[in-house]
Amino acid sequence: MINKIWVAMLVIGIAFGAANGRMEEVNEAIFAGAKDAVTICFGLISILVFWLGLMRIAQEGGLLNALAKLMRPIASRIFPEVPANHPAMGYILSNMTANLFGLGNAATPMGIKAMQQLKELNGGRDSASRSMITLLAINTASITLIPTTVISIRMSYGSVSPTEIVGTTLVATTCSTIGALLIDRYFYFRRVRKGRV
Repeated sequence: MINKIWVAMLVIGIAFGAANGRMEEVNEAIFAGAKDAVTICFGLISILVFWLGLMRIAQEGGLLNALAKLMRPIASRIFPEVPANHPAMGYILSNMTANLFGLGNAATPMGIKAMQQLKELNGGRDSASRSMITLLAINTASITLIPTTVISIRMSYGSVSPTEIVGTTLVATTCSTIGALLIDRYFYFRRVRKGRV
């Protein structure tokens, strides 16, 4: 569906440019956008490699395991249907930890693995379980201590103080996570009252 939306936007944009006699500007925008995309990608690679390396060191040093143990009681309350020793809980904790450090690219594979395990717990059904919905909400709104990607983009564009957004990001993502959990619980208990769960 997303691919169809992007194709439609592209076709509409080119058709609009052609109809208004502005194809030269459209071509310039396409090439300028491609150049900016490559520049941003190279900037992101260096920062992400650095942080992924730090995450690997933290993992080998046991810091991530300690953080996962610290987060386990919270995760057990958020995901009461998932047994504490089930592989899904390990993937959920890894996903949450990676998001905590702003490493969405590292969190995504863990989130996919967690969803696969949660689907097994759901009996292989195609409909999403309560835990699957909750994980999606938390993954989307997750609390972020270090917004790695945003910092790298700010550095790529020559920001004087690329890390000044850390405090603001922490407050914003904390609010978004609390909001996501409240909305998730509201709709869950609403469905329980209607007898659909």
